[in-house]
Amino acid sequence: MQVELLYHTPDPERAVATAARLCYAPVGASELMESLSEERIHKVLTTILESGHLSTLEHASYTFAIDGVSRALTHQLVRHRLASFNQQSQRYVKFTDGLETIKPQSIADNPRADELFDAMVARTVEAYQEFLELGIPAEDARYILPNAAETKIVVTMNIRELLHFFNLRCCNRAQWEIRELAWKMLDAVRPTAPFIFADAGPGCVNTGCPEGKMTCGNPYKKAGR
Repeated sequence: MQVELLYHTPDPERAVATAARLCYAPVGASELMESLSEERIHKVLTTILESGHLSTLEHASYTFAIDGVSRALTHQLVRHRLASFNQQSQRYVKFTDGLETIKPQSIADNPRADELFDAMVARTVEAYQEFLELGIPAEDARYILPNAAETKIVVTMNIRELLHFFNLRCCNRAQWEIRELAWKMLDAVRPTAPFIFADAGPGCVNTGCPEGKMTCGNPYKKAGR
């Protein structure tokens, strides 16, 4: 899995604090942007995060290039509706040189399961290639491709949605592949806005485990701002 932060709003913490202060300031946003001190920015961000008035976090966004993940992962990822996605198309991209797949470690560690997985993928690729040779359109041949098929996707989220995404998907109860993605994304954004993302992560970091009787029993410790 490769996760690259392509670009983000410049100085996101200043941008967010500026938007928040504008509601109560007699001057314009551009003047506020230049005049806010780091100390003032942190005070404004603390008020925003502690009060739950999170709309101003939507003024800063991040775009990621994500490669080497499965369709099983992206089926989960696109459920986060307050985000933008562009994914490699199985309708237009023909996998004539073979199909890369993502294999769960639980399968790889089991010799018989590993053998079955490889055999099934090989047979699927063989049938897919035969469909293409028979003149079946790629958009129809793809119907037999597995959830394990490797894919690439570009994702844009604002900070508010990122915090929500990390809250759900960094959790030990999240599916292993999207959990790995979430932590890689968090590692990528944290240096760009260390104050905002200081305590980002699963629900147990701030409010206690939301999973009830389904808890993993191993909560993460709060990093602290």
